[in-house]
Amino acid sequence: MNFRDTQGQDVVLQQPGRWRRHRRRLLLAAGAAIAAALLVALLLRYVSASNSVSLSRLEIAAVQRGPFVRDIAADGRVVAAVSPTLYAAAAGTIQYRVQAGDVVQKGGVLGVLDSPELTNRLAQEQAQSQSLQLAYDNARLDAQKKRLAARQKLEDARIDLKSAQTELDRNTRAYSLGAVPQINVLRAQDVLDKARIALRHAEQDQGLDQRMVAFEINSKHLAAERQRLVVADLQRQVDALTLRAPVTGQVGQRAVADRSKVAKDAPLLSVVDLSALEVEIKVPESFARDLAPGMHAEISGDGQRWPGVVGAISPEVVAGEVAARVRFAGARPAGLRQNQRLSVRVVLQRVADALTVTRGPSLDSDGGSAVYVVHGDLAVRTPVRLGPASIDRVQVLAGLRPGERVVVAGASAFHDAPRVVISH
Repeated sequence: MNFRDTQGQDVVLQQPGRWRRHRRRLLLAAGAAIAAALLVALLLRYVSASNSVSLSRLEIAAVQRGPFVRDIAADGRVVAAVSPTLYAAAAGTIQYRVQAGDVVQKGGVLGVLDSPELTNRLAQEQAQSQSLQLAYDNARLDAQKKRLAARQKLEDARIDLKSAQTELDRNTRAYSLGAVPQINVLRAQDVLDKARIALRHAEQDQGLDQRMVAFEINSKHLAAERQRLVVADLQRQVDALTLRAPVTGQVGQRAVADRSKVAKDAPLLSVVDLSALEVEIKVPESFARDLAPGMHAEISGDGQRWPGVVGAISPEVVAGEVAARVRFAGARPAGLRQNQRLSVRVVLQRVADALTVTRGPSLDSDGGSAVYVVHGDLAVRTPVRLGPASIDRVQVLAGLRPGERVVVAGASAFHDAPRVVISH
């Protein structure tokens, strides 16, 4: 009896190759080798880092490409370009005619300063001036009398000379006729010589008298003129006792109370010229070197904006800041008051396409020559070249690419290490 076997179900299998027998092991070994290499590279990377700093202590910003506006923004206060202060010309009692805030016109009376000492001194000097003027007039009259006397003396000497000459001629003719002795001729000759000497002295005396008279008159005139100048100066001081507005504007503040005694040169009140207002701002010293008169500015406040122009810039640095004045470019805005707070923005530079990063204290270290670029959990010190800075951003000239992340604050904890691990 024949039994059926399993020969029909059997399949002849071929013996697999070596690769197929060890493929799984090889794949596992290759994966382990790659993982070990990555682990070693990662370990070497972190081993090369000097220290580790927590991410919470850092501020990181991305490098961006776009328009860059370099500007200065500052808060300022409205000040008057012309705000003179009036001072007391002399010690006395002040009587105001206006109140703070009153509108006054140029030349209008603001108050009167009563100074009896100054007014009394003016009266004394005026009397002295009148006395010297009278002395000057008297000297002029006396000079005329002296000139007349000198002229009369000169004319008498001329007449005497003429008479002596006539007498000499008469005696000479009579002597030639034998009518008179020779002694008469000699006497007439002596009289003529004396008349000539008298005439010469009279002419010299007249010249000296004229010079002396002119000197005396000039001396009296100078004394009277000097006194007139003294009176004019005192009159100016007395006129200054009446306080007048130097400009058209508003009364600022009264420095002292009404009808109070004040000392000489004491401040009394100020007048604010509201037709010429400016905004005073203070900018950091680092921006002041780029600020120049004539730059365009934008003034804003109370929901309004006005064009402006940078005017004067102080040459002095106080507490790390420089004071500057910004003028309104157009018509004076209405409704502004002294010391009102306004915001000012001055545009220094505009770049249409620039590489920038958020400004931070870490970018200023090493003079901006190196920054820390974040790669995953590692911060790598990278040399860069930074350009101008605005209030919130810094232009990148070389060393960085768009999208890279840079440590902008907290890098002082790295202690200038080439690599630092950022822990979470």
